[in-house]
Amino acid sequence: MARSPGPGLVTSGVLLGIGMVGTLDEVVFHQLLDWHHFYELTTDGAPLDARTRTVGLVSDGLFHALSTGVLVLGLLRLARSGLPGRAADRTRLLGGLLVGFGGFNLYDGLVQHKLLDLHQIRRGVPDLLPYDLAWNLVALAILVAGAVLLRRSPTRR
Repeated sequence: MARSPGPGLVTSGVLLGIGMVGTLDEVVFHQLLDWHHFYELTTDGAPLDARTRTVGLVSDGLFHALSTGVLVLGLLRLARSGLPGRAADRTRLLGGLLVGFGGFNLYDGLVQHKLLDLHQIRRGVPDLLPYDLAWNLVALAILVAGAVLLRRSPTRR
């Protein structure tokens, strides 16, 4: 018997959001703009030498594989849960997606950028504060929007 859509939609959405933002970060900020790598041997803004670029490239590949895996897992869970037909179910899926997207980016900005110092949002700029504020405020806004959608969405009985 097929499961009715609803129960796994939030989890599917969160996984899809994490996978999507990880992939977007990797493609846009790591590859196209070359602002940073997942892990850099130095975060002092100095030009990257060949060894540091190699470490960055390998860490980016691992990060991209992980984010792609999370995206696929979210798609598999969504397929297992059933596609949302009701508006409330679609809202729960979107809310979960926004929570995953914003939550991961906020974690990235606060934990990976600041606490662990794996990399900064943008290498080689004299003032990181505008980048950090923009990154974290946008992430927080997306996270809150997802939480509001989930709070306002009725749960299935």
